[in-house]
Amino acid sequence: MDTMNLRDTASALTSGKTTATEHVRSVLAELDALTGTPWENAVAARNDEAALEDAALADEQIAAGNWIGPLHGVAIAVKDNIDVAGWPTRCGSAVLDDARPARRDARIVDRLREAGAIVVAKTHLHEFAYGPTGLVNASGPAAHPHNPNLISGGSSSGSAVLVARGIVPVALGTDTGCSVRTPAALCGIVGFKPGFGALPEHGVFPLSTTFDHVGLLAADALDASLAWGAVPGIAHLRTPVSELRVGRLRGGIWELSPEFDEAVDTACRTLTDLGARVVDVELPETDAMLDLYPVVTGSEAYETHRAWFEADPGRYQPPTAALLAAQRDRPAYEYIRATRAVTRLRRDVVHRLRAVHELDALLTVTTGIRSAPLTSDPVELRGPLLQKCIPFSVLGVPALSVPAPDGGTTPIGLQIAGLTGGTHGHGSHPGESAALAVAMAVESSGRP
Repeated sequence: MDTMNLRDTASALTSGKTTATEHVRSVLAELDALTGTPWENAVAARNDEAALEDAALADEQIAAGNWIGPLHGVAIAVKDNIDVAGWPTRCGSAVLDDARPARRDARIVDRLREAGAIVVAKTHLHEFAYGPTGLVNASGPAAHPHNPNLISGGSSSGSAVLVARGIVPVALGTDTGCSVRTPAALCGIVGFKPGFGALPEHGVFPLSTTFDHVGLLAADALDASLAWGAVPGIAHLRTPVSELRVGRLRGGIWELSPEFDEAVDTACRTLTDLGARVVDVELPETDAMLDLYPVVTGSEAYETHRAWFEADPGRYQPPTAALLAAQRDRPAYEYIRATRAVTRLRRDVVHRLRAVHELDALLTVTTGIRSAPLTSDPVELRGPLLQKCIPFSVLGVPALSVPAPDGGTTPIGLQIAGLTGGTHGHGSHPGESAALAVAMAVESSGRP
């Protein structure tokens, strides 16, 4: 597998080394080659004719000197809970087998098209994005891109697989509790969840409107940075790592096993060598956030699915049905109390980390395991795959997963949360800029 990265693809397109049509045809051939392999169901839907029409238009624009940016003429994949005009959105579920084609693009798809991107496929996801494994889908589980006997992670499973197998350089996913970061960590790529609301959710099938984020998956942190900066309306500036103060999380769930601890140690040494200041910090609200997350997410998911679920629960996969059934009798006051607590935490914790600890970013790992057998029980994997990501979804801060150097085919994901406030010198989204800067610095330590 040759890794396709965004910067080389963009360079080839702008230099005339290839055309958008040639690039898209090559990607479609790679998708064809998945047929009969363990990764066949990473693709949920295709419309080759539409993709080639978009590629021809991109060629005309680029030839006329109207190059838009690094996504122009580039093939991307879109998670199948995000609307693409003319394609059904089935969310990996038999519940939506008869879904009609979407009438219009989700706003994030519209913005990426505005940047010149070309949608070539919709991708596998853990059913309705309600799980972190990629095991639960009407078409079966998503296999790890490098070892088909292991899980890919989820819920943005297919998007991660296509990027990790070098088929597309960038893919869209969603992240409510971990769903961009966890599959990125397990598959050895970068999963970037910008801050809450930074990318529009209109046209995305909801899991939890309180925590849902749209995110990007890319081969590495530099590509994630390029893709982020190419989104219309984003003014992204590089942040010097030497200016940053990074908190290494300690205590409770942030105390790690030796192999994971060593990966964080190495990252901290790299950052220190580059002039960043790394300090230990605790997050005493972690347990509270872990308790609040399932109350809010479960209540909001049940409200979305109630009519379908009560009419025919058998159309859901059993693990999803069990999660929804557990929400039936939750009192409304529990949900209201939990959402109020989330609002307070977002205000108070982020303020403390920024103003008292003066932190620009936090550093830990993404998951508590590298991967797991494809035969695993998805219920048993929820904790190890979710719990270290949930706090940053509850807080709504940007967070990304970047592979630890020398992680091999079952990598360790390092998780970086961005905290920088204000806008001076950091573009329109300073927290995202800080997180990407730390990620690129950590990643650079593994390059020759």
